[in-house]
Amino acid sequence: MIKRVIDTKVVNLDELKLEKFSAVGGKFEGESARIGQLLGAKELGYSYDVVQPGKVSCPFHSHAAEEEMFFIVKGTGTLRYGTETRKVRAGDVICCPVGGPDTAHQLVNDSNAELAYISVSTMMPAEVCEYPDSKKIGAYGGNSPSRLKHMTMANAAVDYWKDE
Repeated sequence: MIKRVIDTKVVNLDELKLEKFSAVGGKFEGESARIGQLLGAKELGYSYDVVQPGKVSCPFHSHAAEEEMFFIVKGTGTLRYGTETRKVRAGDVICCPVGGPDTAHQLVNDSNAELAYISVSTMMPAEVCEYPDSKKIGAYGGNSPSRLKHMTMANAAVDYWKDE
């Protein structure tokens, strides 16, 4: 059977091969599949994430360049956004625009069942993220395996003219 081009642009969530991840002693844990790469997306990144009860998939963070959207597919949890929180459930669509600490966001599975969601983001060639809980800043650039990735503490500022 010949695979049609249109068939390479569609995938069902049930057919995804999820990759498990865990960090910080299991505080951050989940399963994920990068759908955008799988389907050949060029300008948008999208993934499917499943988070077990009591877990969080990523640190509380904001973006300087990339906008994100989340669609809750299954379950319930809590959205942290800026200084506020609210319950979210299957069917909710969440907007996380570019900004500073006021747009920092995180999905927490504080329920007794799986929380599953689709993430969509603009794929910018350069990005800076702030992490208010840990007071870190991350700078990212390029799309190659050797892309720039640098994390530093927010209070570790260096003067622009230092060592010039």
